[in-house]
Amino acid sequence: MVYNMYGVSIDVGTSGMRMHAVDLDSKKIHSTAITVRHPVPGANVVDHLTFCIEVDQNLANRLLIDTANRLMQELDIDLSKVERVAVCGNPIQLSMFQNMEVRDLAYVGENTLKSKGVEPQKRDAKVIPAVDLGLNLREGVPVYIPPAIRHEIGADALAMMYKTGLLEREDNVLVTDYGTNAEMALKVGDEILTGSAAAGPAIEGQQIKSGMLASPGAISDVESEFYWKCKVLGDDMLVGEGDSIEINTGTVIEEGPMHGMAKGITGTGVIAAIATALENGEIVKSKITTTDGCLHLQDGVIITQDDFLEAAKTFGAMRAGHFTLLETAGIKFDELDTMFMSGASGTYVDALKAQRVGLLPPSVDTIYQFGNTSLSMATDIVKDPEMVDKLQSLANSIRANHIMFATDKIFESVFIQELAYWQEGMPIETYNMMLELSDIQPLPTTIKPAEVIKVVQRDIPDLGDKGLKVLREIGIGLKRSFSGCTGCQKCVKECPEDAISVNDAAEGYEIQVLSDRCNGTACLRCERACPQKCFQIKDLQRSSVSAE
Repeated sequence: MVYNMYGVSIDVGTSGMRMHAVDLDSKKIHSTAITVRHPVPGANVVDHLTFCIEVDQNLANRLLIDTANRLMQELDIDLSKVERVAVCGNPIQLSMFQNMEVRDLAYVGENTLKSKGVEPQKRDAKVIPAVDLGLNLREGVPVYIPPAIRHEIGADALAMMYKTGLLEREDNVLVTDYGTNAEMALKVGDEILTGSAAAGPAIEGQQIKSGMLASPGAISDVESEFYWKCKVLGDDMLVGEGDSIEINTGTVIEEGPMHGMAKGITGTGVIAAIATALENGEIVKSKITTTDGCLHLQDGVIITQDDFLEAAKTFGAMRAGHFTLLETAGIKFDELDTMFMSGASGTYVDALKAQRVGLLPPSVDTIYQFGNTSLSMATDIVKDPEMVDKLQSLANSIRANHIMFATDKIFESVFIQELAYWQEGMPIETYNMMLELSDIQPLPTTIKPAEVIKVVQRDIPDLGDKGLKVLREIGIGLKRSFSGCTGCQKCVKECPEDAISVNDAAEGYEIQVLSDRCNGTACLRCERACPQKCFQIKDLQRSSVSAE
C-alpha cells in the first residue's frame, strides 16, 4: 500500500493563522484550516510586539505553536506522513513563531539598540527542525522560513511582490496587502519604496461591534438600489446572496439564499457599507443619519457611529501611506498606472467602493485583486523547497528603501488631515489647502474609472478536496488576583470583545482574560474602567487550563 506524503504551508498573519496540507506526490492542496483570531492579545503587530517585550515572549511563542499544532489536527491528514513545512509572515510574527529576538523590531537606530543591549537579528532564509520549534511532528521534518528583504521588510512583503509579479512590471505600480499591518510597496523604474501602515483592526472586522474576520458567515459586501442587499461568505468562502434590508430598521424586504447565515461583518463589509452610505446620504459630515445612528444589515448585524469612526482611522492611515510613498518617489497621482491588492480584505472588498473611501488612489487605470500571497508563497516552498534559495537571492537583489511612517513628516501631515476629513467633516477644499501649506500634492477630487481584474475569487483560491475547517476557539485564559480588586465587574462590562470574567478566589477575586479575544494595548478599556486602578493587563499570568 502506498501512503501519501504531505507538506504543510502556514501563513502566520496578524489577525489569524491559515494553513494548507499539500499532497507532495500530486502537488495538489489536500485541505485547508484557518483560525478566526490570533492567540496573542492585541489587534495589530505593535500590540503583539508590546506583549513580547512587556509581558512574556515565551508565552507568545507557546500560544502560536499551540495554535499551529491544533490547526494541523484539523487538516484531515496523518501527521506522521508530513515531510516538510513552510511558514511565511511578517517579521514580528515569524520572530514570535521561532521565539527569536524581537526587540530590534521595536527600536529604531543603532545607538538605541546598543543602549538597550539589543543585537540586530539576521532574518535570512533558514531551515529549522520542526521538533525544535515545538511542532508535533516526527523527528527529521524540516521547517522552511523564507527571507526578509530587510528587517523591516519581511517575508510577507517579499511574497506580496513576488506573487503579484510586481518585480517584473515596467509601469508605475503600487501594491498593498490589506490588513492590520498594511504592507505596501511602490515600484518606479528599478526603485522600490516600501512602508507599513498600522491600518488598525477595523480593516479585518476587529474592534467593530458586529465584526469578524473573513470566514463563513461574514457579511463581506453590500449593494444598494432602493434597499440594501447583503453578501455573505458561505462554507466554501465564496460570496452568496443575502437578504435585502431596510437600512433604518433591518427589516427584511426579501430573503436571500444566505438568510439567517450572517454571524457578523468583516472589514470588507464595513468598507462597502460606509462607501454606500456616503454615496446614498446615510452618512453626512461624519455622522450616520439613520433614526438610531446605526446602519442595520441582515440577521441583527449593525454598524454603529463608533464603528464608522474606527474604520475612518483605517482609511486615513492607508491613504497617508500611499501619499507618503508617492511624494517620496516624486510621483504625481496621475502618473500611477496600476494598483495591486492582496490579502483577504484586498480580495473580498469591492475595489471601487474601497477607492471611494480612500483605500486606493483615485487615479489608477487598472486594479488587480490577488489572494493571500503569504500562504501562496509558503505553499510554493512546500512544493519546491529549493525555492528558498531562489528567494534569498531575490531578496538580496531587491533595492528597496523602507520608509518608517511612524516618524515620517509627510505621513504625519496627511494623516492629521485625514482624521479631520473623516471624523470632523473637513471639506476636501480645506483638506487640499492644508496639504499645499505642507508642500504636498493635492488629492484628486475626481475618481478615474478603473478596470478591476479579480485574479482570484477568494483569498485562499484552492481549499483542497477536503475543503475548509475553521478553528474558532484558540488561545488560553490569562488570570490573576489583583490586590485591591472589589469584584465590581466594571472591566467585564467595558470589554468590547467579551474577553474578561471575574470570579471568586480564595482571597478576593480572580480576573481571567481570554488571550485570543483581548485587544491588548490597542484597547486597555478594562484598565481605564477599573475604579481601584489595580488591574494591569501586563501583569496577567498564564492559566493552568486552556480557555474553553
